[in-house]
Order: sequence, then C-alpha cells, then structure tokens
Amino acid sequence: MAATPAAGKTILIAEDEDFIANLYKVNLEKHGVRVLTVGDGNEAIAAIDSAQPDLVLLDLLMPDVDGFQVLDHIRKKQYAFPVVILTNLSQEIDKQKCEELGAKDFFVKSDLSVEELWERICGYL
Repeated sequence: MAATPAAGKTILIAEDEDFIANLYKVNLEKHGVRVLTVGDGNEAIAAIDSAQPDLVLLDLLMPDVDGFQVLDHIRKKQYAFPVVILTNLSQEIDKQKCEELGAKDFFVKSDLSVEELWERICGYL
C-alpha cells in the first residue's frame, strides 16, 4: 500500500484487549504510521508523557487507570494532540464526559471497521 500523508506519524493505542490492539496496529501500520500499544491506563500515561504521539486511540474500560482518568491527565498537561475514543460504552453520558475532557471523537468499537476508523482519524493527523 502506498504511503499516505500521515506516514511517519505516531499513533498510541491504549487498549487492554490484545487481539483488538493488534488488529488496529497491523492495519494502521499498513498506512505508514508508527503505532505504539499499551494495555492499561498507567502505561498509557507513561507513553503519552514520553512519546508525545500525534494521536491517541483510547479505550475507556482499562485496568488500574481508566480512559477517563487518562483523558483528564492529557487535559491537565495541556497536550495538543487529538484523542479519539474507541470503546464498548455507548451511553450518551459517557460521550459527553469524553467531550468535556477534550476528546476529539468517540466511537463504539463494534460500529466501525478498521478501514472506517482510518478514514475518520486521517483528518486529525
């Protein structure tokens, strides 16, 4: 596959389900982006602070520190990179809370394919 304008950018995937994280990783790397994966909120915060990615794909339901707490950390640090939520939660209150904490977009995992995800996040890179 040909390189895209996003080639060379770094995406951090914070997802505790290894299969899902790897599915996203493999498919996003096909577009020439560098992908880092972490499995819990503590690892997400550490990776965000050290790698300063170009975009974060963030699950909300993770062990130790949840995605809401990670979003709050990003907001408090005033990082400028976009955060896109990928979760199994579908309640409007969760979406509103994410928007209040600065998330750029919110998707329920089962509602879009990996290619649809790529199309949606491309504009943020």
